[in-house]
Amino acid sequence: MPGAPVEALQGVPLFAELDRSEVEQIARLFKERRFKQGETVIREGSGGAAFFLIDSGRAKVTLGGKELARLQEGDYFGEIALIDGGPRSATITAESDLVCFGLTYWDFGPLVQDNGLIAWKLLQSMARELRTAQQSLVFMAAPSAGRAEGAQS
Repeated sequence: MPGAPVEALQGVPLFAELDRSEVEQIARLFKERRFKQGETVIREGSGGAAFFLIDSGRAKVTLGGKELARLQEGDYFGEIALIDGGPRSATITAESDLVCFGLTYWDFGPLVQDNGLIAWKLLQSMARELRTAQQSLVFMAAPSAGRAEGAQS
């Protein structure tokens, strides 16, 4: 089947609530993208319009010029851009020749708009991720674990 590997996509939290046939529909929309070593894949602050899953190679994540992480086969980035098309929060640069599967906002949008069940499951996944992020922030901000009780929404 053309597109991204279904098994790899099932490991992406955004797609965690989808069944295999729903993930297969999304996987078919991906297109292979190749980047040369040193090439910028996405730039911090630029408009976001695509999600990428790394098939082979390595990439570096930087924010304000400071390295935050390194990515490799099976890693992914840009999943929030599929939903809001907002600005990129970091720069991704190919550290080696890089092969990715990419999915654009304009290819993904019609599938979600035409399939309410997929849209609902994506919303549930996003809500779960937001709740986890909020709980992490509350825990980090609280001087003691006891103070964070009752802060969950």
